[in-house]
Amino acid sequence: MSEGPLYLGFDLSTQQLKAIVIQSDLSVVSSAKVDFDGDFGAKYGIKKGVQVKEAEGEVFAPVAMWLEALDLVLQRLQEAKTPLNRIRGISGSCQQHGSVYWSREAEKLLAELQAGEQRGNLVDQLKGAFSHPYAPNWQDHSTQAECDKFDEALGTAERLAHATGSAAHHRFTGPQIMRLRRKLPDMYASTSRISLVSSFLASLFIGSVAPMDISDVCGMNLWDIPSNTWSETLLTLAAGGSAEGAADLKVKLGEVRLDGGGSMGKISPYFVGKYGFSPDCEIAPFTGDNPATILALPLRPLDAIVSLGTSTTFLMITPVYKPDPSYHFFNHPTTPGQYMFMLCYKNGGLAREKVRDSLPAPSNSSADPWETFNRHALSTPPLDVSSPETDKAKLGLYFYLPEIVPNISAGTWRYECSAADGSDLQPVSQPWPVEKDARIIVESQALSMRLRSQNLVSTPPATPSGTSSSSSAPLPAQPRRIYLVGGGSLNPAIARIMGDVLGGVDGVYKLDVGGNACALGGAYKAVWAFERKDETETFDELIGKRWKEEGAIRKVDEGYKRGVFEGYGNVLGAFGEMEGRVLEVARNK
Repeated sequence: MSEGPLYLGFDLSTQQLKAIVIQSDLSVVSSAKVDFDGDFGAKYGIKKGVQVKEAEGEVFAPVAMWLEALDLVLQRLQEAKTPLNRIRGISGSCQQHGSVYWSREAEKLLAELQAGEQRGNLVDQLKGAFSHPYAPNWQDHSTQAECDKFDEALGTAERLAHATGSAAHHRFTGPQIMRLRRKLPDMYASTSRISLVSSFLASLFIGSVAPMDISDVCGMNLWDIPSNTWSETLLTLAAGGSAEGAADLKVKLGEVRLDGGGSMGKISPYFVGKYGFSPDCEIAPFTGDNPATILALPLRPLDAIVSLGTSTTFLMITPVYKPDPSYHFFNHPTTPGQYMFMLCYKNGGLAREKVRDSLPAPSNSSADPWETFNRHALSTPPLDVSSPETDKAKLGLYFYLPEIVPNISAGTWRYECSAADGSDLQPVSQPWPVEKDARIIVESQALSMRLRSQNLVSTPPATPSGTSSSSSAPLPAQPRRIYLVGGGSLNPAIARIMGDVLGGVDGVYKLDVGGNACALGGAYKAVWAFERKDETETFDELIGKRWKEEGAIRKVDEGYKRGVFEGYGNVLGAFGEMEGRVLEVARNK
């Protein structure tokens, strides 16, 4: 390890808080994590990082738990002999859409944070800093009535998507604020500021309520992306219908920082005294976990990232703003004029785990818990079609939670159709053997991604390995590379099926950072924020020169397989038709 400056990146996700320390050359120096269930489960009554009130569809996390987690993860870095005094800059990523509600005492309490045994930790010193002790989680589905009003506010869901990058979604912060203002009017009235989770975590470090980030703010249904300003119409709706309420909400939300780099201020004396940070350490804007994921490796045109965490997300970068109610557009977290295209599914890792747990456990208790799932997933042919002339293609929807895209309530649906062209789509009369679900749930998730991204991809210029450009037919439109990140990226069966369905003419790759992609993206953001020559040096220019592909990524599947990819294309229309039929009878209310 050199003696140069270090940079610290965080990832505050649903179930963990991770921290990673890197050098200017992007090499990793140290890392630590806090597991919310393992470290705080009993104390805060959480499961998988959250509390749930199922009767109302509420899913939320205790803010105090996050405060404790920050102290604990820094303590673990300290115990690992990490030279925190050399950290020059800090940034990070956080779960998107969640909101934190500051009291009127918050600014004073933040500014007065100091180290010392008598002063206590962050929980002790910030006891009066919050008007609401909980932050809604992205899995919350309590806001359908508010979402309906948001979709109507500009006339149609299409117009809302054009303005804000997305149609209304349960988890988005605007509908969440609207519901909490109605449900808890006294709490809302006593709130001085509202932060996203990313600006909340940054606030702790600078000792003042931090501005929101230009990318993360796009997950609120309140920010007008083409105009780069708050939407007065949507602020008015969320605030109860009056101009005065809209003006008050705008104050609560504060200004949005347009520059993703630079410094928001020096680190709070609390962290200097308690953990040995340099008083000259500075804080760059924090962003959302999905924007941070795209910063974890420099993407090229037609590259896609599939994040296989608790939720499942599909991400691409594009200079073209083409919003649609079925997916999301966000401002790029570092590069003006670029956008992040995103699909996000609630029923990601949690749904795959449900299917896994319905199968017999491995006979060896020390074996990989996915062993049985993977065996059945790989032994089942694509779409469970062994003979295209006689076998029907199997399609399913596995929603153990109310889904976001499409907007369908919890349930499981199974259909069959012609493998040749998707015709004769019919629901099955009896569920097929549960062993088949292992493959079909992964196919279902990948088919949904392919269905919604098909108009954003084009024919790649490369030729897949093992084929001849002179003898092969033109390649179908597909991503150039598929990068897998998150916990599910470690699973070879899932990687294989993602490549079968989504293609990837240059292959499927795992971003090999030990599941720390979001934290790493935050750390890279800090390097760029404080080492760029000036505001004109882009993130891709600076990080692209230093990022080394060797050792950072690992090819895990060949990706595009001629015939297999086209076979899924044959039933893509039927998959969309199945979603439409189910939506008619099981739309979230």
